[in-house]
Amino acid sequence: MKNFLFWTIAVIITIAAAMYQRTTGPTYPLRTKAIVDATEYSFALKRSQTNTHPCMIKLEVPEEVSGTLHFRRFRTDDHWVSVEMKHDGEHLAGELPSQPAAGKLEYYLVLRGATGAETAVMKEKPVVIRFKGNVPAIIMIPHILIMFFAMLLSNLAGITAVAGMQSQRKYGRLALWLLLAGGMILGPLVQKFAFGELWTGIPFGWDLTDNKTLIAVIVWVVAVIMNRKQQKPAYTIAAAIILLLVYSIPHSLFGSELDYATGAVTQG
Repeated sequence: MKNFLFWTIAVIITIAAAMYQRTTGPTYPLRTKAIVDATEYSFALKRSQTNTHPCMIKLEVPEEVSGTLHFRRFRTDDHWVSVEMKHDGEHLAGELPSQPAAGKLEYYLVLRGATGAETAVMKEKPVVIRFKGNVPAIIMIPHILIMFFAMLLSNLAGITAVAGMQSQRKYGRLALWLLLAGGMILGPLVQKFAFGELWTGIPFGWDLTDNKTLIAVIVWVVAVIMNRKQQKPAYTIAAAIILLLVYSIPHSLFGSELDYATGAVTQG
């Protein structure tokens, strides 16, 4: 009964942290609203796109609503490019051109109702979308699953350590092995396919995703070593808390970005 309770708490914490990380990250679709002809519409505007094809910005609005998509390369003095959006039967759609890996565009929309009145959407603070290379599913899916279970076992280790149970040592070792597999092996492969570099954290760069993974691995290595000969739950609890905090940092924050002036990909 006690094990079932601990597992349930660990699952709830892990799912909550994963949802928080996903919904607060800079690549998660930006949710916004606009009023056209006295009717309010809700949109989810893309902020991440695989660069193997252009990005279609689609809005669910009636056919009497028309619009223009305005975009330019991010952090440049380029002139805004305007594209008239078209209805495809269900959506009003406009196309953003594909960019090199880590390249970013900023964009906003201007919608027009039947009366001709215009409504600007995100014009004051344009949406930023980042393009990335295609990551094979055979790498991405195991990476996501392994990191999820690493977090789950880390939380379980912390909970059982608080309860003074010997099993915290076993769960801690498993959490570390999964962190190494998902974060230090598959993680760099994801980075390589997406942005062309295996590792962009310390000492080569300041990519927050890579650096927070490194921190998590280091603290769990210390916790496992300190618990190797005898039970020292304080180290496990500290490692679990640190990993939870690290995991809650939005994914891809301060990530890779193409500098259009130099052609170099920077981080941080």
